[in-house]
Amino acid sequence: MHSNPLTEPNGSKKFGDMRDYMAPSLFQPHRVRQAIRDAHEKKIPPMIGYYAGLTSIPITRFCAPMGYDAVWIDWEHTSCNVETLTTIVHETAFMSQGRTIPWVRVPGHDHASIGFALDAGASIVVPQIETVVQAKYVVSAARFGASRGGSRSVPPFRYVQGVTDLRIDADKDIWHNLNEQAAVMIQIESLAGIDNLDDILTQVPDIDMVWLGSIDARVSMGLPSRGQEPVWLEAVEKFQATVKKHDKPYAGFAFGPTSNLPKAAAGMSMALVTSDTEQLMRMKAHLEEAKAVLAITTTESG
Repeated sequence: MHSNPLTEPNGSKKFGDMRDYMAPSLFQPHRVRQAIRDAHEKKIPPMIGYYAGLTSIPITRFCAPMGYDAVWIDWEHTSCNVETLTTIVHETAFMSQGRTIPWVRVPGHDHASIGFALDAGASIVVPQIETVVQAKYVVSAARFGASRGGSRSVPPFRYVQGVTDLRIDADKDIWHNLNEQAAVMIQIESLAGIDNLDDILTQVPDIDMVWLGSIDARVSMGLPSRGQEPVWLEAVEKFQATVKKHDKPYAGFAFGPTSNLPKAAAGMSMALVTSDTEQLMRMKAHLEEAKAVLAITTTESG
């Protein structure tokens, strides 16, 4: 476990980074469920993450050492094989030396994709949750042991006995420990999901965090990608009121100037502040600026 020598004035341990939540092995997921709860209860700052929309190993190698608290690996919209996904998750954890928690947005609700991401050592984001039945299924697929409401298959050779299967809580088996480490975030991406969120959070309390997928939700409502229509503002207010009612952590984007970050991230337990795609898109603006400068220079010299 990461040891941070800094202390608060009252002598308590001061938060360092996500290494404070490392498992005994980087092949295991961090204690993400605890980190979310601590951020929600303001014991630590909100986790700051970036969105990895390209599922790229070279970009992961470049970004992992930067020290973000979390990364959202988008397996839903940029497909790759399981080996590549596993490599990205491992390189995130190992090359950041435990500073960065890997999250994988799985392609859907299927049992296999959820298992692949969790076996790699990530926590998961599950898109398009609309009903209690769907929420129960994905949480079950993410947990070991029918006695604990789980249906996830035990991967007997994923961990090396006595080497990478070490336990945080020695009184519980490795599978119970892993259940308490990896987190499940659901995305609400439709008006039906918003309307059913109260029932979902009531009947599936093991959901760790919620995200409002605003673009998908708006498109599902027949609205353009962005806007401030009364029907949309009413839906957002209902989402926020439901999350508050259940005291449930939530996450979201907080792009833009850092001066806007406190307001944008208010109440969030995790905020994604940038993305690989956003930074690459800036290359277009740089190209246009360069063309304009060189065109002026050419005209002046002619």
